[in-house]
Amino acid sequence: MSALVRTPLLRMPVTSRAPALMYSSADANGPWRQDPGLYFGPEPAHVVLKSSGKSASLRDLVESRCTSLSTKFRPAWWLLNGHGQTLYSVLGNFSKIDQVDGGTLGLDFTPPDASTVRDDAPIIVVQHGLTGGSHEAYVRAILAPACAPVEQGGLGYRAVVVNFRGCVPLTSAKFYTAAQTDDLRQALIYISKLYPKAPLLGLGFSMGGNILIRYLAEEGVNSRLSSACILGCPWDLQTNNERLLHSTLGRRLYLRGMGGNVMTLMRQHSDTFLEDPDHPAAKAMPHFLRLRQPTLTDFDDLFTRSVGDVATPFPFSSVRDYYTWASSHKVAENIKVPCLTINAKDDPVVQGFQRFSGENGYIVTVLTGSGGHLGWYKSRRKRWTTKPVMEWMELVGKDLVLDPIEISSSIDGSGYLRDAQWPNLGCKEVPGGGLIDGNRLGRDLFRGL
Repeated sequence: MSALVRTPLLRMPVTSRAPALMYSSADANGPWRQDPGLYFGPEPAHVVLKSSGKSASLRDLVESRCTSLSTKFRPAWWLLNGHGQTLYSVLGNFSKIDQVDGGTLGLDFTPPDASTVRDDAPIIVVQHGLTGGSHEAYVRAILAPACAPVEQGGLGYRAVVVNFRGCVPLTSAKFYTAAQTDDLRQALIYISKLYPKAPLLGLGFSMGGNILIRYLAEEGVNSRLSSACILGCPWDLQTNNERLLHSTLGRRLYLRGMGGNVMTLMRQHSDTFLEDPDHPAAKAMPHFLRLRQPTLTDFDDLFTRSVGDVATPFPFSSVRDYYTWASSHKVAENIKVPCLTINAKDDPVVQGFQRFSGENGYIVTVLTGSGGHLGWYKSRRKRWTTKPVMEWMELVGKDLVLDPIEISSSIDGSGYLRDAQWPNLGCKEVPGGGLIDGNRLGRDLFRGL
């Protein structure tokens, strides 16, 4: 059975910041057979090519090198709408498809034999969806071909899945939020120290995409990720939550499904949350666990908005305020590395999304007429998104000159890896790790979300 290599757990303190946001969404209507909408800023950014050393327009490169982005997505005949695409992604059995050899916080690495990949090979750093992980079929659909050897038709890259707190063994009464960027930031410091010659390429799905957008925006030109690709980003959390609440399927199926997933994780880690009865998380837990069939909104209202973090701006007076703060649609204007985003107009989970890239020439926006939430199935086993994402990863990982980020990390007297730019962060390896099954079906959770 294929496996991922799991590195030891990382522990670190965390702080958060709150950038200003504004509303942005788009009309989700449109025929599913139309060509994908491909949008660029009015003045696309320029990047430098390795082959010539010359500057080139990001728009010209995408249009000539990522041609799959302009091809029609034709869904499987039996998955013609967003609900079908999304539910197949949730309920289908993909354990035998796109198997990966390889990868805990938690960092999952692939392939498992580090000697088979060059030290300077690009590393895809993955942020999964709400309650996902390395096992998710949407993750493996990209990593399987990207991490396959070049002689087998792959890109020969390495990949690391950065698992959210609670999606791996929890060692403190701190869960994750839709805006928690410091865990990703700390993981990138660690990965950069481990592979200082390798460019890091971001890949985010759904809520993980929201976190990735916020990280890129907060870091700007100092981002350790030299590029990013984001699928199914929710962008405007408050708008999406309102639309789901006002839809019968949204409220009873999708929000309850996501709420049930979170409830499962919370129950699995209840001993950790309740260990210190005076901790705010321990006081909030019983109120949530008493709910029957809670929605994700219920969880965020009873738990996340108040004890999602101990730092300002937490706690929030309402879940609406939390969603408004945690959204990524406004801060995307601050991204300073090439960034491809893909959303489907019939996504039943993400109903308000970023349609244009505004004034930011680094952002390439793609909207497909159909595809659902992280679906895009053109057949029982194949996703339309795999090929364009592979083309993008090859372009940014092999063809572009990437400005090196100065590594200023060091080990302190207690053995923690620190970065001078972020003195509040630090991590060190702890006992654990080993081989895990990267193709498992999950832990009694609905997948694909």
